[in-house]
Amino acid sequence: MQFSGRKGPEDWPESELEKKRKDRRESRMHELGVVFHIMDSLEKVAAENEVTGISRVVLELGEVSTVIESYLHNCWQWAAKKRELFEEAELVVETIPARTYCEGCGQTYATVEHGKICPCCHSPDTWLLQGNEFNIKEIEVY
Repeated sequence: MQFSGRKGPEDWPESELEKKRKDRRESRMHELGVVFHIMDSLEKVAAENEVTGISRVVLELGEVSTVIESYLHNCWQWAAKKRELFEEAELVVETIPARTYCEGCGQTYATVEHGKICPCCHSPDTWLLQGNEFNIKEIEVY
């Protein structure tokens, strides 16, 4: 006789809660990689300019970028403790609002509020003008 049912917990389907937890962990991993990239870049600039410490880093983050600001801050706090140059560094994030341009009527509009379809003429012929950026805007050093 062959049993066709589930055998044990490892065969059970993922619950929605487990999927969300997994997505959050993976997202934090993305932000941690972003933080490492920023710190690596700034360490090179600091070495070239004989900087001994960084007190503040200002980033520009697009409203519809793939980076989650709260995760970015959490990862920054953790990573800054591990690198001497950043021990006192504050992370400041400035949000760049997402704006979309409509080819149909030439208007620009808030992307998050209205999505891809133009609220003025209902055309789907639109493209993102801004809001996907991720830039190091400035650093303060000592």
